[in-house]
Amino acid sequence: MNALNREIFNRPISWFCAVLTILIIAGCAAVGPNYTPPETPMSPAWHSPLKGGLTNLDADPKILASWWMTLNDSVLSNLMDRAVSGNLDLKKALARVREARARRSIAETGLFPTLDATGSATRSLRNKDTGSGKTSELYAAGFDAGWELDIFGAVRRSVEAAEADLQANQEELCNVLVSLLAEVALNYVEVRSFQARLVAAEANLESQSETYQLTQWRYEAGLTDELAGQQARYSLENTRSQIPTLRTGVEEAMNRIAVLLGEQPGKVHTELETRRPIPVTTPEVAVGVPADLLRRRPDVKQAERQLAAQTARIGMATADLYPRFTLNGSIGLETLSLSNVPSSGIWTLSGGPRITWAIFNAGAIRQNIEVQSALQEQYLIAYEAVVLSALEEVENALVAYAGEQQRRQSLSEATRAARKAAELAQHKYQAGLTDFSNVLDAERSLLSFQDQLAQSDGTVTSNLIRLYKALGGGWTSMASDKKE
Repeated sequence: MNALNREIFNRPISWFCAVLTILIIAGCAAVGPNYTPPETPMSPAWHSPLKGGLTNLDADPKILASWWMTLNDSVLSNLMDRAVSGNLDLKKALARVREARARRSIAETGLFPTLDATGSATRSLRNKDTGSGKTSELYAAGFDAGWELDIFGAVRRSVEAAEADLQANQEELCNVLVSLLAEVALNYVEVRSFQARLVAAEANLESQSETYQLTQWRYEAGLTDELAGQQARYSLENTRSQIPTLRTGVEEAMNRIAVLLGEQPGKVHTELETRRPIPVTTPEVAVGVPADLLRRRPDVKQAERQLAAQTARIGMATADLYPRFTLNGSIGLETLSLSNVPSSGIWTLSGGPRITWAIFNAGAIRQNIEVQSALQEQYLIAYEAVVLSALEEVENALVAYAGEQQRRQSLSEATRAARKAAELAQHKYQAGLTDFSNVLDAERSLLSFQDQLAQSDGTVTSNLIRLYKALGGGWTSMASDKKE
């Protein structure tokens, strides 16, 4: 090392003091607003009266985590497991979590120094007319180091924003899972509902076929006119015409389930074509209080984390108003020959602080701060909108679940009465005590009530599923492993 470089090392006081001063200043807090979670006033209780087994007791986390287990349907439970492992939307959300985690790691690198290695080899030949005509070689190698001191917190705010973005993506994953599980269950209930309606339609078709045969025999025996036979015929064909529509509904629901599982349409038909009853709901459901939604619903937590990330970006923009301090240093070696590097090489050493400050940019920095602040306001409004939407969804689900149970009870009574009326009308017609139009009306009413009752059975269970979804259930048991 030559005398000049030794002199640099022997006189470090001036630049060392400057660096020390900068490091002392570096203890300052990051500029920009510090994030505070928004205060959201919530009603102490639900507006809708809790009926039909609904209670305001605290919801059991274990039940909410795997709410479909309360339906006691092994086929449905199997479909749920397969949906979690195969659904494409869920895989895409998981990839976004990995992306956000990598972006956070990139942001964290700004807190550390950088070190670059350089090396070069040059060979040159001078023309004999203008030079010596000799070939010369030059070899150079070195290291460059740099460290931007995060005095005003631009890097810290970027890390803060990246961390909040990661958490928002994790909540998005949970929200996708909540929606996925509810969608699989709803389509499964739809399959069973269509199958129940098919059972009723096919039973009525068989009964109406017998009635049609009876009218034909009576007509041939001269006991009635042709009108009764034609009436029985159009009633029979009308019932027959409903069956293809119901079968189409079954097929569409099965295909939808297959796609939700990440499989091709038709893959689940074999296991679902065997008719099973519609899953029965639990007698009592604890829904808790409105404030529980803020800590349970993934979409609410996602909106809150997005607000936190945008708040940090205001600090990132604000830091551009202040100077940037960087420590730079390099060490290098140049030599004409590789044979005797220590003695023939020339060592170079440089280092010191660097300051950059945007003096004039026509107000672009302050306008960027205004942009980020306006975006923060938008995210706050979006958060409030998500909270209101969540409350609305739960309130509607509470009313729908309780109301449909009352409707199902009435339909059950009506179906029993219609079945009795159809039997009486059939007996009286066979005895010649009533007109065939009474038989038609009774059979038509029975088919209608049976169809409505099957739909109502499915709707009660579907409304329970929608209620669990509105409460934010279904993600805690499966998303924790996927978030890591």
